[in-house]
Amino acid sequence: DVGEVYSRLLDHRPVIQGEIRYFVKEFEEKRGLRELRVLENLKNTIFETNERVLPKCEQAMQDNLSETFKRLQAANAMIHRLQEREYEARKLQADKAMAREEKCIAHWEEFMKEQQNKRAEVDEEHRKAMERLKEQYSEMEKELAKYVSF
Repeated sequence: DVGEVYSRLLDHRPVIQGEIRYFVKEFEEKRGLRELRVLENLKNTIFETNERVLPKCEQAMQDNLSETFKRLQAANAMIHRLQEREYEARKLQADKAMAREEKCIAHWEEFMKEQQNKRAEVDEEHRKAMERLKEQYSEMEKELAKYVSF
């Protein structure tokens, strides 16, 4: 008696097994063909993609990549030419600056030599003037010495 109460109240296996059988039967009858159709459509889509779309994409990619590669090569060549021009312009500018600097240095050296020559001339004039003054003063002293003797 207790076993029967237990099986009726607590043992749900028979009910669950019935529900499982019902669910499997419904799934197989109603969804089975639908799943088969979905899988068939998926297979057709994959086949079409592999046979038609993928080669078209590969060809388009190859065409675009080769065109892009050509454009990149042309751009690279242009950049290279621009860099060469810029290098030549900088070199020319540096050469001009170097020439100006050398010219300035030469001018400065010439100026310094000229200043030394002028200084030497002024020193010579000063020396001569000093000698004339010494002679003049010595003559004046002699003249003065004549008058002092009186």
